Amino acid sequence: MLEGKIIKGIGGFYYVKTDMGIIESRARGIFREENLIPLVGDNVKVRISEEDKSGYIEEILERQNELIRPPVANITQAIIVMSIKKPNINTLLLDKFLLMIENLKLNIVIAFNKVDLSKEEVNELRNIYEQAGYKVIMTSNKLDIGIEELKEVLKGHITVFAGPSGVGKSSLLNKINPNFNRATGDISSKSKRGKHTTRSVELLDVDEDTYVLDTPGFSSLDLSFLEEPIDVRKYFREINKYGRECRFLSCLHDKEPDCAVKDKVESGTINKGRYENYLMILNEIRNKRRY
Repeated sequence: MLEGKIIKGIGGFYYVKTDMGIIESRARGIFREENLIPLVGDNVKVRISEEDKSGYIEEILERQNELIRPPVANITQAIIVMSIKKPNINTLLLDKFLLMIENLKLNIVIAFNKVDLSKEEVNELRNIYEQAGYKVIMTSNKLDIGIEELKEVLKGHITVFAGPSGVGKSSLLNKINPNFNRATGDISSKSKRGKHTTRSVELLDVDEDTYVLDTPGFSSLDLSFLEEPIDVRKYFREINKYGRECRFLSCLHDKEPDCAVKDKVESGTINKGRYENYLMILNEIRNKRRY
């Protein structure tokens, strides 16, 4: 049997990349009985039929991880793309994306796109998020800024591009490889939000053992894993780090005394805006528990 990776699935057919090329395959009926559905990103074993040369997926190898939205397996990295302007940057939304992906335990890169529209603002944002412990890349489709740096961080990863619509995810992918030919959309003049352009879940082949996934599924935020207010603090890297120095182990860094996090905010070690976003998400989870 051949081993390969599912790069696309449409209407019950799975397209498996192998050493012999891409094999159009169907899944064995036993998977349905086991309530197991092959996912894009799965490493599988395929049997080739002698009669019609079609492929049949015989085995799904152990998954490193599994995402529900988008339905994909074995992702290793997320690049969160946020535009500086058109649409304007929303750091609360960015911090929520970071929480979601921290929970998935993926490698994280932040790409601030459309930097040609506001260089001063993007430098300030870069400092904030590098100080928090993230890899930050400044990009511009218009000026070809940051494209080579993006290509470098993709190497050896299966990467999902996350972020709200209209920030330039598909345009960046087209810059990385024009053969991707991903559809791009303009910003809606009424809502100032992006129009959804990506429709299918598909792994795009960048290089050997290097793939990217462009999908609208990761434009949606699911923070349901935050069941208790105390869960919020561990996904803010710098707050989790300095929170260990607080007087109380249960400190939520809000109104408690002798709080090391609040001291670090006062000294500028923790960015005040990030801390305020933390409090907003904390209160959001508190309010959710009341209902």
